[in-house]
Amino acid sequence: MRCTSNASISNIYKLNGQVPLGKAIPFGVQHILAMFVSNLTPIILIGASSGLDQAKTALLLQNAMFIAGIATLIQLYPVWRIGSGLPIVMGVSFTFVTILTYVGGTYGYGAVVGAVLIGGIMEGTLGLLAKYWRKIITPVVAAAVVTTIGYSLLTVGIRSFGGGYTEDFGSPKNLILGTVTLVACLLFNIFAKSFWKQLSVLFGLVVGYILASVMGMVDFSGILEGGFIALPSLLPVMPEFHVGAIVSVAIIFLVSAAETIGDTSALCATGLEREVSEKEISGSLACDGFASTLSGLFGCPPVTSFSQNIGLITMTKVVNRFAIMTGAVCMLLAGLFPPIGAFFASLPDAVLGGCTIMMFGSIMVSGVQMLARAGFNQRNTTIAALSLSVGIGATSATEAGIWHVFPQIIQDVFGGNCVAVVFVVSILLDLLLPKDMEIHKI
Repeated sequence: MRCTSNASISNIYKLNGQVPLGKAIPFGVQHILAMFVSNLTPIILIGASSGLDQAKTALLLQNAMFIAGIATLIQLYPVWRIGSGLPIVMGVSFTFVTILTYVGGTYGYGAVVGAVLIGGIMEGTLGLLAKYWRKIITPVVAAAVVTTIGYSLLTVGIRSFGGGYTEDFGSPKNLILGTVTLVACLLFNIFAKSFWKQLSVLFGLVVGYILASVMGMVDFSGILEGGFIALPSLLPVMPEFHVGAIVSVAIIFLVSAAETIGDTSALCATGLEREVSEKEISGSLACDGFASTLSGLFGCPPVTSFSQNIGLITMTKVVNRFAIMTGAVCMLLAGLFPPIGAFFASLPDAVLGGCTIMMFGSIMVSGVQMLARAGFNQRNTTIAALSLSVGIGATSATEAGIWHVFPQIIQDVFGGNCVAVVFVVSILLDLLLPKDMEIHKI
């Protein structure tokens, strides 16, 4: 795509329109940096539980970057009915970590690949048929799901802020690094002028990375270990098909579909200031599903819309597809040139946490705003209050054993996934409660 004489920096706030390439790239890179580490972490966790060696895991990490770039491009510029045409960034989803860790540890990583292949086709097909079932995802259900997505990411942000899943979590150096990064983001947002204000996250990441380098918290030793160029590897792990694994993962694909509907709805509501269309929902889900199947062919877990980037759009209002496309191309390059991926992967968790805390909170606020647009009538209030209470409360009480009476598969799917519980409870309430619950004066 080439820039034309109509290219303008003001187009960053428009879905379509050209932005000068030199000014578009920083916005695209900002989106990629916001999700880069989170895109790779699920593979490390699932691979470790499945017994993969370091070389195989490194190969899957490279594949994941390449697939995330391809999937993002399809979302931005649809192929047939696959893709929403919205500025949705795709990446390997944390939603599947719990169930795929269980599947990998029980059946082996081949079963993970097989279940992802089948589950992706299922969700993609559901996406293409969305017009037949879309109405069950009413505004109040979508609002409850988006609010819960934001809530579930708050601990992710704090975990990153403290240093991630490391032995020195919460150490003074991690807290200092996270705090400096957060303050840099805020100060840049306060004092920067014009469109530069929207690059506050990128500025914070740069400041944090430089400080981390000075503090000796960045490991540069592995940047050239993978060579300078390497093509992604097709079927690095041969798929295996186990009914139990496929059923378990298929259920989580339904939960992921609810998250995608929530993400797509939140993006339209907060970034484009309009309601999401049925076509956009259908294309977004189809891309989630079929791109996940493609991801499985390259040995990776499912790829879905990234809530982190929805939060970034909510914060900056930058929705231009061309600008975000430059970030997707950077992700593709990271998958083809291992040193690029290794450089970005060296970004310390504390730096990422300092930049994402406010973004994740923005998603939860977006859910509240969606609920306000749905209306605080008696019926909507009951659905939101009960689904949030049961979903967040029951998953927070997991350690107390509240799920122990249920079969193992129910515990695996719902025990630690508040989004799944809120999704199911809100839909059931929306289907079962009477349409008119208002108190009428006699």
